[in-house]
Amino acid sequence: MRVCCTFELLVLLAATAAGAEAGIRVSGKVANETDAPLGSAKVVFHPQGFPGGVYAYTDPSGRYEAMVSAAGEYLVDVEAAGYFPLKGYPVTLSAGANDLDFRLNRLREFYQSVDVSAAPPPINIERTGTQETVTGAQIINVPYPTTNDLRNALRIIPGVVQDGRGGLHINGGADNQAMYTLNGFNITDPLTGRLESRLSVEAVQSVDVVSGALPAEQGKGSAGVVAIETRTGDDKFRTTATNFIPGVEYRKGGLLIGGWTPRVNFSGPIRRGRAWFSNAFDTQFNNTIVRELPKGQDQTTSWRVSNHLNTQVNITPGNILYTGFLVNIYTAPQWGLSVLDPRETTRDLRRRQWFFHAKDQLYLGRDVLVEVGYAANRTFGREIPQGHGFYQITPDGNRGNFFLDAIRKSSRDQILVNGFFPEFKLAGEHRVKAGLDLNRLAYWQDARRTGYETLSRDWLPRRRIEFGGSGRADISNYETSWFLQDSWKHRPNLVFEVGLRGDWDQLLNYWNVSPRLGFAWSPRGMEHTKISGGYGMIHDATPLRVFSRPQDQYSLTTYFTDDGQVYRGPAVTVFTINHPRLARPRQRVFNVGLEREWTAGVHTRLEYLRKRGRYGFTYVNRFTGQEYVPSELAGQFDNMNFDAIYALTNDRRDAYDSVQVTLRHVIRRQWEWMVSYTRSHARSNAVVDATIDDPVVTTFNTGPMPWDSPNRVISWGYLPTFWKKWAIAYMVEYRTGFPFSILNDEAAVVGGVNAQRFPIYFEPNLHLERRFEFRKQLWAFRMGCNNVTNHRNPTVVNNNASSDRYLQFYGGVDRSFNFRIRWLGKSPS
Repeated sequence: MRVCCTFELLVLLAATAAGAEAGIRVSGKVANETDAPLGSAKVVFHPQGFPGGVYAYTDPSGRYEAMVSAAGEYLVDVEAAGYFPLKGYPVTLSAGANDLDFRLNRLREFYQSVDVSAAPPPINIERTGTQETVTGAQIINVPYPTTNDLRNALRIIPGVVQDGRGGLHINGGADNQAMYTLNGFNITDPLTGRLESRLSVEAVQSVDVVSGALPAEQGKGSAGVVAIETRTGDDKFRTTATNFIPGVEYRKGGLLIGGWTPRVNFSGPIRRGRAWFSNAFDTQFNNTIVRELPKGQDQTTSWRVSNHLNTQVNITPGNILYTGFLVNIYTAPQWGLSVLDPRETTRDLRRRQWFFHAKDQLYLGRDVLVEVGYAANRTFGREIPQGHGFYQITPDGNRGNFFLDAIRKSSRDQILVNGFFPEFKLAGEHRVKAGLDLNRLAYWQDARRTGYETLSRDWLPRRRIEFGGSGRADISNYETSWFLQDSWKHRPNLVFEVGLRGDWDQLLNYWNVSPRLGFAWSPRGMEHTKISGGYGMIHDATPLRVFSRPQDQYSLTTYFTDDGQVYRGPAVTVFTINHPRLARPRQRVFNVGLEREWTAGVHTRLEYLRKRGRYGFTYVNRFTGQEYVPSELAGQFDNMNFDAIYALTNDRRDAYDSVQVTLRHVIRRQWEWMVSYTRSHARSNAVVDATIDDPVVTTFNTGPMPWDSPNRVISWGYLPTFWKKWAIAYMVEYRTGFPFSILNDEAAVVGGVNAQRFPIYFEPNLHLERRFEFRKQLWAFRMGCNNVTNHRNPTVVNNNASSDRYLQFYGGVDRSFNFRIRWLGKSPS
């Protein structure tokens, strides 16, 4: 019996080998209209008159290879996210080798309704991780509030939550636990680790949010990676303009300009067929009205200007140079105005940023692609209070002048080297890539603080904090990362991704090596179904702000009795770093998912994600008594009393679990809608981050994170109407309210941290758009209503238990009517 089985196995292997020899080989390249290679494009060969087909995916150099069973007539489909699909292209394949190149055009807005405007992103069997993609067209079409801000646009992506202050949280992570890239370069703020840059939405070609067990090439972001790709020009000059007429609103009994966001974009050739440019200019004027404040004290304005220039130069057919330059300027007088923060407590903000990047992509032949790039990021920030009076925190809101006056500067210089190597065969097909990432970060500050005090209901002091020290800090860090990754296609329907990544930086001064494992499997006979999963250990970047705290000022706290008499203080609070070997924060991430492409453009996905964070940075109070004060601190402060000695530790623990189901439907390849539900929870034992500027005091610091939203539904669509040139755009978001803590007169947490929640958040937006031609120019006019049901979505709460207005909610945006007009350029007719 064993001999018989062995003989049958040998016959099967021989037949397989013979079939492979008899097959027809097809290879080639997929590129866009400027000959830039398209990776992860799907190429399908359908034999004419027969069901089924053979598919392949392109590598980062745009190359693909497929084996078909016989020569003859075939129809070819080529698809890539963000590009017009090529459908039913006829080709004739002959015996031997066939070389076929394809070119896809980027999705752009067109006046006529054509049947090639959009396509659902193809299920890529060679991608083991989880990726959500939105195109530039979707970002423009979906009616989210403040549609000129790319950060607001990201909330339409399942798994991305935006908090009340505009911060972005990917898969339950903090806003500094995600890595943001612009055209492949790190654009996260060197100091905060957040996305502080502003970019015109018209400049965006696509945004990919990669989460779960990330590939080895992607690190420094345990929550995920947000990859922003911008547009480049082509051989045709194009110009568009949006919101060039200011909007007028009726609020609080009068007409005013509530907001004005003019945007101008132009692109075209520098030299036809060789070099192109694209420039996006964006201006934002905001006029904020706080309805609960008295007239004359309820209004603040801000200005923001940004410009992004992107170029591509094809030096040779195999050598492409990309460059980009982003500038941001922001000024916001009386920033922070709210019902609990009147004008006197606000600050004047001034921020500037410039970001330059250049990448040389060199194709060396034999499927070898090398990328070398450099990026420079420079930021400047200024905070100016309205005066230098003492800041007061009362049960009914804040008074006086904010206590911080600061100048901050930060920088990052980055060098990237990536190599993509030829495919080789060993128990399947292997594609290997490797890379090196070098960074230098620096931060400098000059902070001067006055002080603040907390008052009781009777306006008696309970706690007074003053500051000492210079407030100057100067810190730098060098980071080095490398990765090696192998995509192993064991069978056409089974792919494994195995990677290894190393990270080192000067502050921690040692290497961490982390494994990445992933798989993707399409069951036989179910080519439109993919089961995928992965496991990875992901390390976060070392935050400069955390390590700069010991260089900052120290605080002196005085405590008062109920009748306003001093009973203790001033007592010193300092931040120290004395751990001999801090560990690098890490997250163990596991994900598994099921995807399915149905007929008629329906795509579904079910995914489970689990993250467990260990060794996170957090400052913990190690002060146990005056007799245990270290001698160096006692001498430095002349034996003063101490209130707290915060030491940097690795005691932070985070946990996140989520189940997400998504349904997407593309109708006639032009219209689409999407709905997604996420059930999740995000918890930590370091909810409140102890800083010198935060008055909140807590003893038990375990609870849900401030952006925890256990139930969230997001849905949006761009749909046809009975009238040919009209379309309906909508967006609906429903989620559990964010948690918050209850405080007493001393700004100490009462009960559990984040034990209360805001009301349920519900925002339905509905807009109607018409595209038309006027004086040989193409136009798009949109009118609509945000928060159609006028649901109360507060953003501020009085959480002081001693206040007469305890648990009153404020803020949020009422029902508003919006208009938008866009000039799409000259009519082609």
